[in-house]
Parts: sequence; structure tokens; C-alpha cells
Amino acid sequence: MKILNDKFNFANLPTKIELLSRFSELVGKNIYFKRDDQTGTEFSGNKVRKLEYLIKFAIDKGYDSLITCGGIQSNHARATAAIAARIGLKCHLVLRGDENSSLDGNLLLDNLFDADIKFINSEEYSHSRNEIMENITLKLKNKGEKCFIIPEGASEKIGNLGYINCLFEIVEQEKNMNIQFDNIITAVGSGGTYSGLYLGHKIKGIKNRVIGINVCNNREYFLNKIYDISNQTKEYFDLDITLKREDINIIDGYVGKGYALSSEYEIDFIKKISKLEGIVLDPVYTVKAMYGLYKEIKKGTFKNSKNILFINTGGLFGIFPQKDLF
Repeated sequence: MKILNDKFNFANLPTKIELLSRFSELVGKNIYFKRDDQTGTEFSGNKVRKLEYLIKFAIDKGYDSLITCGGIQSNHARATAAIAARIGLKCHLVLRGDENSSLDGNLLLDNLFDADIKFINSEEYSHSRNEIMENITLKLKNKGEKCFIIPEGASEKIGNLGYINCLFEIVEQEKNMNIQFDNIITAVGSGGTYSGLYLGHKIKGIKNRVIGINVCNNREYFLNKIYDISNQTKEYFDLDITLKREDINIIDGYVGKGYALSSEYEIDFIKKISKLEGIVLDPVYTVKAMYGLYKEIKKGTFKNSKNILFINTGGLFGIFPQKDLF
């Protein structure tokens, strides 16, 4: 697909796939990690794959500023700020949280990258974040800035190309490794990563193997959101594929206390994986999804699966503000 080449190359791709041998022995399945936590350092994680396409689009259209939103420890916001600093764009962030929060983790990095930050409360974020970003954009326009709005998690039609490309990458790695993954597991927080992987299967004409484990909201919410984003991508790029809502597979039940809130068992699971594999899961996304995979294997959900690929979407910086929990 030619459209997959229309991007900046910020990420270290392809990311490697490695077997978690000790964890695999523990659960009785071959568990592989797709190391999207190693796409970079300052812009590490899954978001950079989407931003490569969105920021290329913004530059081509003559924008000189970026604005996006997220939680106070948003990996997406930090990656956006890092890339903006790298290529000389201004960056504005709308973050859910307290402006008096200590400078730690991603928030510290946002400041180092000289992002202009507006803090809003949870209610404002839930109901008004897009309107708030629009209002900021209008004010910036009056000051001579042309500001491009990137939605939460860069989960939208152009950003979707990032994980369509990732699925193509996985298929090529399967050939090189002489292996077939029965399932591909990813955390679902804004829907774009799942949507891209799902669309990649459709474009390749192969059965969808993606299973998402939501880290916020619920299954029904993400069935609708992923289907909507996927359809927008299909229509925008005129893709000759058929989408079915029932093909989307989301496992609910592992949100815990809520988005970005850690339960004691999740902290213990981070410690467990760290000791077993020398890999640190992030407290917002990957620990909930990985714990969900672990529990579902124990339940027998994956009894017919032998090789399972887990997309490690990154987020290491988010663990440092939660250090007291350890």
C-alpha cells in the first residue's frame, strides 16, 4: 500500500518480537512480546507509529503547531511534545490533572520539551476536551499560529495507518520466524491500535486474530468506537474491504479501579513480570492487558491457542509517579 509510505520515520522499526520463555512456561503457552515499547526513547511506545502519519499530514498542510490531549501522565502527549521539539513545531497539551502535581514521569518530559500545558479537571476532560482544544486553536489562530488538533491517543483515520503498517510488519516477521500467531493481544485505551491491527487483517484478507483488553470504559463502548474509527479509515482511503462489528473482539473485566488507577494485584503483577523476564509493564495499559491475558489463559479462554503475541505498547515513564505504590 503506497499510503503506508507517506509518513515521517521517527520510530525504530521494525520492532523485534521475542519469546518470554519463563512466563510461557508459567502459563503453558508460547507468549511473544512485540517490543513497541522500544520504538524510541523520548517518543517510545505505540503512539509514535500513529504520529508518523499525522504529523506528516500536518506539515504537508502547512500547520506550525500541534495540540492534543490526555491524562497528566499521557504517553501520547509526551510523544507528541517530543516529536514537536525534534522538528521545530510548537506543542500545546490539554491534560487531565492538577497543575500543582509534582514534575515526574511524562509530565516532567512534557516540560523539558517546552510544551504549553493547560490543565483541566476530569469532568471537563470527559465532556469538553475537544471543545477546549478548538477554543485554544482559535485563540492561537489570532496570534498567527496554525494549529493542528490530534485527538486523544492519535486514534483517528490517518493515525490508523500506523497499526495497519504494524500488522503488515508482523506478517513479514511471521514469515521470517517461521511461526504463526494464533492471537494478537493489545491493550485498548482509545481504540486506534486495535483498529489499525484489525484493518490490517482485513486488507491482507486474513482472519482477524486481534483481541483487545480494555483498560477503561467497557466492551460495548469500544466495539462502537473501533467500528466507527475503522469505517472512517475505510471511507477516507477508499479501502476495498468489508467491516463487521461482530469481528471486533474485546475482553472486558480488567479495568480494575479505573483508568490510570492501580490495584494492589496489578502492582504485584508488575513485580512478578519484572522478576520473571526483566521487563517492566506500565501501570496504565500493559499491566491491565497482560494481567487479563494471564487470567484468561487460566480460565481456558485460549485453550486452542499455542502461540500468542502481546503488543507491548510501552509507557515506562508512567511508573515513576507511582513509585510509592511499590
